[in-house]
Amino acid sequence: MIRWLLWLLAGLVLGGIVHLAMVLYLPRAATRDAYARLEPITPVNSFVPLPAPTANGSVVPFMDPAFAISVCRYDLSKGPLKVTAPVSQAYTSVSFYTRQGAAHYAITDKAAGRRVIELDLMTQKQRSALPEDEEVTAADRLIVESPSTSGLVVVRALAPEPSQMPMAQRALAGAKCQAQS
Repeated sequence: MIRWLLWLLAGLVLGGIVHLAMVLYLPRAATRDAYARLEPITPVNSFVPLPAPTANGSVVPFMDPAFAISVCRYDLSKGPLKVTAPVSQAYTSVSFYTRQGAAHYAITDKAAGRRVIELDLMTQKQRSALPEDEEVTAADRLIVESPSTSGLVVVRALAPEPSQMPMAQRALAGAKCQAQS
C-alpha cells in the first residue's frame, strides 16, 4: 500500500514539474504573440489606433470594447523616444511592454496630474549617457527605462458610454511616439 502511495506521489510531483516547465516555456515559444500580431499594421516609432473588437475577433485577444486603444511599436536602437499622450475626460493609461510581452511601466492620467502625459523612453545605457542637469528635477522630466531596445507602448482611453467612443478616439489621435531631438 505504501509503495503505491509513493508511486502516486512521485507521479504527482513529476506532473507538477512538467506543468510548471511548460507554463514557463510556452510564452517564449509562441509565434503569434501581441508583438508579432501588431508588427504588420504598426510602423516603428509612431502610434496607430487599433480597430474596435468585434464579435468575430480582434487584432489582439481580450480587447475591452469600452476602451479606445492606440499602439506604438518602438525601437530604441537609434536613440531615446519622447512619448506624449493627451488625457481623455474619463480615464487614460500608458503602458510599456517589452518585445516578449512583459510589462515594465504603466502610468494613468491621475498619477500624471496633467492634461498631457509626457515621458522619455530610453535604455539604461542611454540614460547613463544623459548629462546631469541640476535644474531639471524628476517632476519636470519623467524617464522610463526600457529593459530592451524594442517593445510596445499602449495608450488606452476609456469611453464610459458607447456614444463617448469618438471623444476617446480623438484624444488618442494626438498621441506621439517620436525620436528625441
